[in-house]
Amino acid sequence: MTEQAGSLGLRLGPECPRLPDALEQRLRDRMHLAELRRGARGWKGRLALGLALIGPGVLVMLGDNDAGGVVTYAQTGATYGLGIFLPLMLLLGLVAYVVQEMTVRLGAVTRRGHAELIWKRYGAFWGWFSLVDLIVANVLTLMTEFVGIRLGGQALGIPAWISVPGALLFITYALVVLRYWTWERISLFIAALNLIFVPLALMAHPDWHGVAHAFTGHGWVVPGGFLSLTFLILISANIGTTIAPWQLFFQQSCVVDKGLLPQDIRAGRRDLMLGVIGMVVVAMALIVLSAQSLKGLSDAQGLDAYLILHVLRARLGDGMMALFALGLMEAGLIASIVITASSAWAVGEAFGIERSINAAPRQALGFYLPAIVGTAIAAGVVMLPGLDLGFLNLSVQVIATVFMPAAMLFLLMLLNDRELMGEHVNSRERNAASIAIMLALIACNGLYGIATLFPHAF
Repeated sequence: MTEQAGSLGLRLGPECPRLPDALEQRLRDRMHLAELRRGARGWKGRLALGLALIGPGVLVMLGDNDAGGVVTYAQTGATYGLGIFLPLMLLLGLVAYVVQEMTVRLGAVTRRGHAELIWKRYGAFWGWFSLVDLIVANVLTLMTEFVGIRLGGQALGIPAWISVPGALLFITYALVVLRYWTWERISLFIAALNLIFVPLALMAHPDWHGVAHAFTGHGWVVPGGFLSLTFLILISANIGTTIAPWQLFFQQSCVVDKGLLPQDIRAGRRDLMLGVIGMVVVAMALIVLSAQSLKGLSDAQGLDAYLILHVLRARLGDGMMALFALGLMEAGLIASIVITASSAWAVGEAFGIERSINAAPRQALGFYLPAIVGTAIAAGVVMLPGLDLGFLNLSVQVIATVFMPAAMLFLLMLLNDRELMGEHVNSRERNAASIAIMLALIACNGLYGIATLFPHAF
């Protein structure tokens, strides 16, 4: 380590006091990336650096295809079939890229997490506002993740008292015991299993003619109209499962903990695009699978993971049902891992305490404990009998859409702060796109609110 540090102009020797574990591990990670950058001349060197920089973007987008998202896409496909929501996934993928790309630049340039910048730039009031919003939304979202883990496990013969506590223990172990580099690689492996839904959709023998028609506008049949309550609920839920406040906090903090610098922004964008492509492909696969296999079921709010698994078993057999259940558990697990990490980073940044997954537990109890407690609360609630799982899932996704405009406003203000961003400040085009997204979210929330309070208004 001393030789590596010397090559970077650092002086570390026996006369120096020992660095804190988190700082020492973070320094090792930075030196590893620095060595890869210096060797990134030939194609092998560039490939090695590119692979090393993969992580935050893939995790945030495949983690976004969580258990709640899986059920939301299934509810969408069962309700509206191969129609408007298939091409909408392409648009939502573009929206996700526009939003999350800003967190890549913000983290790489400032080397500060999202919560820390809000607290330091806008004060304690707005810091508390954003933090409470995030924690509440995270705990609610984690409930849907543990619902997926519980029901997927039960479909595979694993009782809830094993699957839910077992998942909680694994999430805790991954966050507290593993250091960042190992945590990221293991999380990426789990996230890659999200792609299991693609072969499932293919094995369901979808109507490819109907899929093609969906992209020409011929299959856009919306019973009840575009202003019906069901359509507005599902459009809000699909937006909420594509972009959510936790994603902003997670990816920016992940970029900082990983050690990305301004010269890595292009690599960060490629990483994000890879994640967006994976998210969109999986989302479309789930809609295709559901449109083919879940026809004729109840309304969206009554369609929960239990009913989806039951119908898949009846119509496609035990093997297909088992694969879907496994994918549902994976989606809940990877999302729980990254959402728990986003809570830990946000709390650590807000209160100026240790805020790195490289930190040893004895040195960073305030960093790890609040996140684990929030996740444990979500797991405990899911063990309660009598939950309306379909309604819970849609409600959580809609809540994410409601919280998102405020979160985007802070992000946009930070990206236009030239003192912070320098030459990486937002361009007019990026600002225009971001404002358009915010206005669309506000309009969607407004229409949903009107339709809920006055169901006969449209």
